[in-house]
Amino acid sequence: MQRVTLTIDDDLLAAIDAHGERHGYASRSEALRDIVRSALGTPETAADDGARCHATLSYVYDHEKRELARRLTEVQHGHHDLAVASLHVHLDHDTCLEVAVLRGPTAQVKALADSVTTQRGVRYGHLHLLPESGEHEHGHAHGHSHDDGHGHG
Repeated sequence: MQRVTLTIDDDLLAAIDAHGERHGYASRSEALRDIVRSALGTPETAADDGARCHATLSYVYDHEKRELARRLTEVQHGHHDLAVASLHVHLDHDTCLEVAVLRGPTAQVKALADSVTTQRGVRYGHLHLLPESGEHEHGHAHGHSHDDGHGHG
């Protein structure tokens, strides 16, 4: 492990300390390491765009923006093979939140996220990538049954 000296302003340090306290970190270093990891993504998804991933794409947009809902639908239909599920929420009269669950090659998932979040009228977007575990690609290996209690599983 390397020791790094960092110079930051007082307000940012106070925000880091508050974050660390809120989340129960034992030290400022632990909080900063997790903040940096979060900003960079996991090594698996940050470094290997050829790997497969699971992801959530959340974005807020102005549904009154001309043709935006149609454009967003077209982008998603153009990548239908990546979409697992989606949730649409009306936040207020003018604003909607959508959350899409995605799965596929990391580069394609990132490209879909970029094509959604760069649309004019999308106010905020965030892609959260998780590497796909090889053991779950062809079945379940986590040691328990998916029995629903009625003998169906």
